[in-house]
Amino acid sequence: MQVVRKWFEVVGSFLHGACRARMYLVLACLGVLPGMGYGAEEIVFGQVASPTNPASSANAKGLTLGIQVYFDKVNAKSGGVHGAKLKLRSLDDGLQNQKMLELTEELIADKSVLGLLGFLNSGGLAEIAKRELPAKHKIALIAPLQGDKQVVEAQNVFPLRSGYADEVRALLGEAKTWGKTSVAVVSINIAFGPALARVAQESSAALGLQLVANPVVDVSPDKIKDSVQAAVAAVIKAQPKAVLLLATGGPAIEFIQAYKGSADSSAQVYGISVLLHDVLVKGVGLDRARGIVLSQAVPFPFVPSLPIITQYQADMKKYAPGEAFSFSTLEGYLGAAIAVDAARRAGPRPTRTSLLDALNNMGELDLGGVFVHYKPAQRRGWGRVDLSIINASGNLQK
Repeated sequence: MQVVRKWFEVVGSFLHGACRARMYLVLACLGVLPGMGYGAEEIVFGQVASPTNPASSANAKGLTLGIQVYFDKVNAKSGGVHGAKLKLRSLDDGLQNQKMLELTEELIADKSVLGLLGFLNSGGLAEIAKRELPAKHKIALIAPLQGDKQVVEAQNVFPLRSGYADEVRALLGEAKTWGKTSVAVVSINIAFGPALARVAQESSAALGLQLVANPVVDVSPDKIKDSVQAAVAAVIKAQPKAVLLLATGGPAIEFIQAYKGSADSSAQVYGISVLLHDVLVKGVGLDRARGIVLSQAVPFPFVPSLPIITQYQADMKKYAPGEAFSFSTLEGYLGAAIAVDAARRAGPRPTRTSLLDALNNMGELDLGGVFVHYKPAQRRGWGRVDLSIINASGNLQK
């Protein structure tokens, strides 16, 4: 289309009067009239995630890399979408809630940003949902790394991963299956912590498990050390058969370090997907990380058991050689696949409205053995939870 427009511009310089008028009529019909636009030159998606905060660094870097790998693949193979190159604009909020709100508003104000993709910050996302920013500004938020029901069910949010509550129920169900009938729930006092602690209490009762301790770790810098020690003491005193840890980053590592370092610790430890195994192994050492069971809200990325995993691994090797496979890179890759499919359906001149229409009317989308379901009345992500264990080599195995 650019070639056609340029040709008409050159020819038009030699024409006058009625001839030039007729030429511009043809240009208008083709949609290439200079100054009127002929389709986007770039399709930009905006992301807010912090690669600099230690608590979110690994996940943020993985999400961004996975999105970029998928975009690079589509740009290289197809020239983008409808001739427009895909681009990711990623901003760092430092894992600060207010900063995420400010940067989200900045992306929304940027009219070149078609949609939002791959957001990471539980507290910030909760505020975004509370203030109904995607609904008020009529913009899609695709595949946030979030399982909070209040976020993933908010209007104009299109989830990929399973919900945190699903992960909690799966872990407690696993504990019951193995006869671990008493459980301690250790949570943090921010982000998903309070809500998931309530889910754990309710699920424990429903499964017939005895909740013997429920300490909460205060993550304030001046209180976290003493708070972790108090939580460890409460768990050791209760002597549960299972410990469900609803935390990530530094608080989770400090608790496991202290609990596993105690001679009186004997319970099986379970953690949710935001507790990354490689970060955990590095933070507490292999001896203390080994045997911890983690739930996973996206498919297992290390074994090509599904068509999409085979493709993901091939694309990672081609477009990000030397980078390791991980849950977060796969999550970014899958989120990008949803965004690209929606952009194609939105037409050659996609707008935020046409992107939302495409997503809301997508129905069931098969990403290659991984399915998401989007309709106006209900938007559901993958919906499954896998469980994995840290083995003697420090790797995850199903």
